[in-house]
Amino acid sequence: METLIYIFLVLLLGLGALIFIPRSNSKGRGNGAHQAGSGETPRSYTKEEVSTHNTRKDCWIIIKDKVYDVTSYVEEHPGGDAILNNAGDDSTEGFFGPQHGTRVFDIIEDFCIGNLKD
Repeated sequence: METLIYIFLVLLLGLGALIFIPRSNSKGRGNGAHQAGSGETPRSYTKEEVSTHNTRKDCWIIIKDKVYDVTSYVEEHPGGDAILNNAGDDSTEGFFGPQHGTRVFDIIEDFCIGNLKD
C-alpha cells in the first residue's frame, strides 16, 4: 500500500511539472518571427520572396497581407496536403473557409514571420 502511495505522489509531481513549467513559445516560428510586444519591427517580404517557399520542406503562406512560415505545421495539418495548395502564395480565401474551426485563428499567429510588402 505504501508503494502505491509513493507511485501516486511521483505521478502527481510529474503532472504538476507539466502544468506549471512553461513551455517554449517558439514552436513553429521561423527565424525572423516577430513576437508581439517585443518592440521589434516586423520584417517585410515581397510576393516574389514568399513565392520561393513553396514546398513541403519550406512552406510559407500569405493571409491578409501577413506572411507565415508554416513549414513545421505541414505534416500536422488536419486537412493533409491541402495546406500546400497555396504554398508560396496567398491562402487568405482557403484559410477563412468553412473547414477551419475557431482554434486555427489562435494557432496561426505562432507562425507569423512578417508582413507582405506593398
